Amino acid sequence: MSRRLVVTTALLLVTVRVSAHGLQSVGGSAPGALSAWDITAVAALVVSGLLYVRGTLIRVRRGATQRSREIAAFGCGWSVLLVAMLPPIDALAIEQFAAHMLQHELMTLVAAPLIVAGRPLATMLWGLPDRLRGLVGRGLSAKKGGHVIAAASAPVVAWLVHGVVLWVWHAPRLYDAAVADESVHALEHAMFVASAALFWWGMLAGRYGRVGYGAAVFYVFTTVVHTGLLGAMLTLSPVPLYPTYVTAARLHGFDALVDQQLAGLLMWIPAGALLTALGLSLAAAWLGEAERRQRL
Repeated sequence: MSRRLVVTTALLLVTVRVSAHGLQSVGGSAPGALSAWDITAVAALVVSGLLYVRGTLIRVRRGATQRSREIAAFGCGWSVLLVAMLPPIDALAIEQFAAHMLQHELMTLVAAPLIVAGRPLATMLWGLPDRLRGLVGRGLSAKKGGHVIAAASAPVVAWLVHGVVLWVWHAPRLYDAAVADESVHALEHAMFVASAALFWWGMLAGRYGRVGYGAAVFYVFTTVVHTGLLGAMLTLSPVPLYPTYVTAARLHGFDALVDQQLAGLLMWIPAGALLTALGLSLAAAWLGEAERRQRL
């Protein structure tokens, strides 16, 4: 089965590379929109998807139960992340600040919580080859590994890490560097996805379980506040803040300030509304759990 995994991944990589070459040759993508870094990221995503599928099949054969809604959540989140990483969104993100913001919101507010809701760790662990599964499993179950996971999944830690990553990467110098250099761009996306996954893991599946949903509600709503503040700053700024997108706007004939305002509005209004909805869902789950515990 592991050989099939390697072969399938290789074939998919060849397909992506050929598609990237075709897009660039006909001008259908911005230069570097599908670089070696992007292809590496797609390869990692493909491998994770195959591990999840293999792990699901093995668990089913062994009689373990896995909720269909968790499988559906992982599949939807995985698909959204793939769409965000490929053209046309990835190509437009190099030219338009608003498209780049949309890409980030899809990664952090749609793909990450859906993937976490799919509870992928145990399933992907079963998808590993037997020897590697035992090695990783022993590492995760070891005392030090358990302490690290418990500390990282604490809501306050996940909230702080995610907030710092968001604000630091929206500094104009770093954001421009990510647009200009594909390796920096890949690092930016990796940190966004990793911190968002950590954040939602801490909120949805952290060490406190459903009892911790009350704290999660607080951290989600404070995230609404500070990301809304960042979006408002971008929207209300009287001047463009990102020189790279000023140059791109001149080349493509649109207003850089309007592009920045649209990007800020995306973070401020739709993203804030989605975060609020997720926070209300956590509040409802918390109240439901409290009621159930009271009945017991």
